[in-house]
Amino acid sequence: MRKLSYLAVFEPSKDGYGVYFPELPGCVSFGATFEEAQREAADALGLHIYGMEKDGEPIPEPSKVPEIDPDTAPGYLVSPVVIFPDMVKNELDNKRVKTNITLPAWLKEAAEQKGVNYSRVLETALLDYLNMPPSPKPPGQSR
Repeated sequence: MRKLSYLAVFEPSKDGYGVYFPELPGCVSFGATFEEAQREAADALGLHIYGMEKDGEPIPEPSKVPEIDPDTAPGYLVSPVVIFPDMVKNELDNKRVKTNITLPAWLKEAAEQKGVNYSRVLETALLDYLNMPPSPKPPGQSR
């Protein structure tokens, strides 16, 4: 399983810790406590790398020494943040999302009388229509 570790800069303020990743411009986060900032930084890093990969952007190599922004407040901390990009991708790609559909009123009434699960019917129909096999169920997620 692929593992990435980037050095994050944790910048203290009166409200908590701002976080940025020098190698990944735009990847920023915040937490009221250092522990919360670490969790939020891991989420931000995972989403950032996921977005870059989805957009076909090259992923920069993590450096051993981060280049600290000169405007960073004194007392900053540098700490590695580790993610597993394949796990993030699996979670995000298999996350359930809401979709609005439009049906004739009579069809909706008939389906409701039969207790139809619209999500299951639409998913099954789309898989069939697209000639795709059902994806394996991710751990901890029901269908």
